[in-house]
Amino acid sequence: MIISSQLPRFCLAGLFLGLSLAAQGREVQGGEASADIRRTGFGVPHIRAADERGLGYGIGYAYAQDNLCLLANEVLTVNGERSKYFGPQQQTLEQRENLTSDLFFNWLNTPQAVFGFWQAQTPQVRQLIEGYVAGYNRSLAERRAQGLPEQCQGDWVRPLTALDLVKLTRRLLVEGGVGQFAEALVGATPPSATAQLKQSAQVFAQADARGQRFALDRGSNAVAVGRERSFNGRGMLLANPHFPWVGGMRFYQMHLTIPGKLDVMGAALPGLPMINIGFSQHLAWTHTVDTSKHFTLYRLQLDPKDPARYLLDGKSLPLDKQTLSVKVKGEDGQLTTVSHSVYSSQFGPLVQWPGKLDWDNRFAYSLRDANLENDRVLQQWYAMNQARSLKELQASVHQLQGIPWVNTLAVDDQGQTLYMNQSVVPNVSAEKLARCSDPRIGTRLIILDGSRGACAWDIDPAAAQQGIYPASQLPQLLRSDYVQNSNDSAWMVNPAAPLQGFSPLISQQDLPLGQRARFALNRLIGTGKAAPLSAADLKHMVMDDQVYQAGQVMPDLLQFCAADLGSDAQALAPLCASLKAWDRSANLQSGLGLVHFQNVMEQLEAVDDRWRVAFDARDPQHTPRGLAIDRPPVAKALREAMLASVQQVAESGLKADSRWGDIQVVSSGGRQTPIHGGPASLGVYNAIQSVPTADGKREVVSGTSYLQVVTFDDQGPHAQGLLAFSLSSDPASPHSRDQTEAFSKKQWSVLPFTEQQIQADPQYRLQVIHEVEDRLRKVATQ
Repeated sequence: MIISSQLPRFCLAGLFLGLSLAAQGREVQGGEASADIRRTGFGVPHIRAADERGLGYGIGYAYAQDNLCLLANEVLTVNGERSKYFGPQQQTLEQRENLTSDLFFNWLNTPQAVFGFWQAQTPQVRQLIEGYVAGYNRSLAERRAQGLPEQCQGDWVRPLTALDLVKLTRRLLVEGGVGQFAEALVGATPPSATAQLKQSAQVFAQADARGQRFALDRGSNAVAVGRERSFNGRGMLLANPHFPWVGGMRFYQMHLTIPGKLDVMGAALPGLPMINIGFSQHLAWTHTVDTSKHFTLYRLQLDPKDPARYLLDGKSLPLDKQTLSVKVKGEDGQLTTVSHSVYSSQFGPLVQWPGKLDWDNRFAYSLRDANLENDRVLQQWYAMNQARSLKELQASVHQLQGIPWVNTLAVDDQGQTLYMNQSVVPNVSAEKLARCSDPRIGTRLIILDGSRGACAWDIDPAAAQQGIYPASQLPQLLRSDYVQNSNDSAWMVNPAAPLQGFSPLISQQDLPLGQRARFALNRLIGTGKAAPLSAADLKHMVMDDQVYQAGQVMPDLLQFCAADLGSDAQALAPLCASLKAWDRSANLQSGLGLVHFQNVMEQLEAVDDRWRVAFDARDPQHTPRGLAIDRPPVAKALREAMLASVQQVAESGLKADSRWGDIQVVSSGGRQTPIHGGPASLGVYNAIQSVPTADGKREVVSGTSYLQVVTFDDQGPHAQGLLAFSLSSDPASPHSRDQTEAFSKKQWSVLPFTEQQIQADPQYRLQVIHEVEDRLRKVATQ
């Protein structure tokens, strides 16, 4: 059942309230769920149950044991209630003001949208969610009786409902689209009106920086090796997602089993009762953030008589106006209500970004996000979890089309590899793009003509959702040698079979590859005859911490240092010495040359014609390369970048003998752990993003998260892995930094998958939970 837009508001509110009460009431009146939670090394839970409700019950309970405060905070965010408890000007973990965040999530998670999503779920997915809620709430009650952790002691921590998990999922869906425009959506105001919520230039500068970091914070590497290249003729997979180390995108490691139906291990995002990246008896798969477009903007031509109306095919239409209300805590502790209006056209909500997307008397901009209508995402991942063959996995993706904004790479135990760029993409052909957009704008943002109905997304009856491309028109590649991706387009997944000829919204070709992709192809193709690859080879791709770009430009940098530097020679001598001594890696023992190299290359990004050999689409693996130090503008910029780096390093208090492990750290429980890896832009496959801190160090905020290398033999999968930031976000937990320390030492662990492996683990412990016990406890306390 889908709620009609014509349904009276009071009727919808009643349905929504009924669903909320029912979702909470099922904890007491539903079927008796039970689950076995077996913990092994690093506290990883192996959860076994007889059905989906029991499995969800175990997942929610285990997750709350490890990350109670994290999920409580994210639930507060997606319900738009941060201002109510913390005030409007405090910031979320994403550094967004609470009031802006609250208004955005009140717009995103309306009762209509949330209820419609819930109604679209299968019984199995609903049971997983309901079980999760009951398990989390049981754990919360137990922890509350003992005393909640310090970071979530407050009346804002409450039991979950099924609708909370729906809201979390909807936030995940729009991460690659309208979620990056929260400030622009909330700040959109008709030119004749006074801005209801004034957004400062700094707010938009932060939003812009956050958007630019999106691909870095949520990037990934993946390599799927087939029988032609693997050491034993079977499939091998490297999963190396780069995701935030804090907040609502922080992976959780677990193993899920329903005997005879499901047996899958891997990692999942908060609030999801299923595996996002993982492996099963015959398969292993992972995801990388894709380059496809998942939204388009529409430039509206406004009615000259009224900027609150727009022209479509010559007709004047009113903008829809939606009033949002948020409870706000004042400085005196009293609550007031802030109301705000959001405007929409038939192409989606209006967004206003000063200097980029302005709303004046002539034009305004709407944003249409394809994933707002994607209610299939949970069914999609659960179908992938249950797939018994590569063919089944591929068929589920073709049928459901529920993957929001990532590529999928997979292998099977027969040595087949599969790449799919099968995410939710607006159906706008290259021809329509040429007719409906200004070519001078380029394709970084797709802006279509909102004055013509002919510029709306095309509808293909073969697609799972109106207005998106059907699976048959999206890139995919089945190979028996290898496929790889590091957040580039589908074009060079395997250079032996270029994927070309797609709409620019899907995949573009003849563009420079990222440094990580070039590194991966270098390792996979090599310079001579392709040798068999082992699990160790895949691990070394990450753990070697090679700075790939150094091989392309270091000879030029050292040549520049060896030349006559004139009056700057003395100032640049320490920098040149550190570059010469540097091992060209981002290991813990790497010297100060890494810091200087990073600083210099970052400043040179803005220099045109800096490459000695320009990009050549016929040789994307090896171009561009070299620095054109013989060109005066490049030489001048290089000298300035070097001098700036010397000054920056001095101001940071770094010494000549400083090592990367002294500089890049992650803090937890009052202790710092050194972290290897470095910027993806430099070609460090083990991409780690860190930010400067007051003490001159760099704090890790995102990057390599869940690591997984899977091979197969006649007995099934053999997996090694790590969760780089550890299982628990609670600093008091013994599992808040144990895997982080192992990652720092490059010590991967075997991932126990079989019953024999699980029970033989030295840290094995069993906890059996029954919902009836929870019910009896509640009755006893009443």
